Amino acid sequence: MIFQRAALREFAQTAVTVFIALFAILLTNQLIRLLSQAAGGKIASEAVIALLGFGAINYLATVLTLTLFVAVLMTLSRSYRDSEMAIWFSAGQPLTAWIGPVLKFALPLVAAIAVLSLFLSPWALTKSVEYRDKMDHRDDVSRVTPGMFNESAQADRVFFVEGLGSDNNRVKNVFVSLNQNDRLGVVAAAEGHVETRPDGDRFLILERGRRYEGVPGQAEYRVMEFERYGVRIEAREARAVEQTQRNLPIWDLVARPTPVNQGELLWRLGTPLAALNLALLAIPLSFVNPRAGRTNNLIVALLVFTAYNNLVSVSQAWVAQGKLSFDVGLWAVHAVMLVILLALFSRRLVVLSWGRLWR
Repeated sequence: MIFQRAALREFAQTAVTVFIALFAILLTNQLIRLLSQAAGGKIASEAVIALLGFGAINYLATVLTLTLFVAVLMTLSRSYRDSEMAIWFSAGQPLTAWIGPVLKFALPLVAAIAVLSLFLSPWALTKSVEYRDKMDHRDDVSRVTPGMFNESAQADRVFFVEGLGSDNNRVKNVFVSLNQNDRLGVVAAAEGHVETRPDGDRFLILERGRRYEGVPGQAEYRVMEFERYGVRIEAREARAVEQTQRNLPIWDLVARPTPVNQGELLWRLGTPLAALNLALLAIPLSFVNPRAGRTNNLIVALLVFTAYNNLVSVSQAWVAQGKLSFDVGLWAVHAVMLVILLALFSRRLVVLSWGRLWR
């Protein structure tokens, strides 16, 4: 039907606008948090973009759920404000006739939300942990950035390199400050490079420099000049990624039905179910008085979404703590929202029926 094609087109246009706005807010918040961690030395600066991408994938299911709900609500609310719904009802069409177009628009998004929630979100969390661990376990030389002071992984050395040489394999004007056995050592060299021995050991070779060594607060210092000075680079082995219920694959959650794993499984399965319920709930909630404010429905939508999301979180926590069985927790919140959905539809249908009788 023509109205279905027009409704689907408007749903899609509104959804794109809402998604861009929500996704921009998400990326901005994530970027601010990651830049703050990078400035504090908790993560490497070059890891910000990768971690930003993994974080965006992790939260994408929630963003799409809210996008679906708001898009349907705003589209139908506009129809009320522009009196298109009055014409719709005058033609004898019920409010339930909107269920078909809404489901046709919502089901592909619900399928995408299910894939994100069940598979891609835990994958993104795993890759984020792996990438953080990889960056944290780099050797000290790999951490050096020309023009910046860099601290070693053990926080016992500070490196500064003024710039790279002509062949990019050597560095110029190297400064190293290190603490060993309560003695402070400072090494300054004109050049330096990394050298790998036949046995696989790696050394930082400094050339044409001086080493100052002493105890802070005391006047006695030793000064040594050298033409060539080698420092062994300790190799650090990467640890295995710590597995938690949040980054476990779904088949592992099913194979190990502990209360914590069942709580996580409830959350992942509940996300697409909540998205479908919210899309249908937007139909009766979209009613708006043309004389009323335009933001009222949007405020109601945010409150409903927050309440629904919190109820699912409470169910997850109760299942994880053993206070609620998985079978009951999986369906309880969604069943309650379905009853509320049917009650709202019944109320709107009764109001419309009384309006026709009165006319």
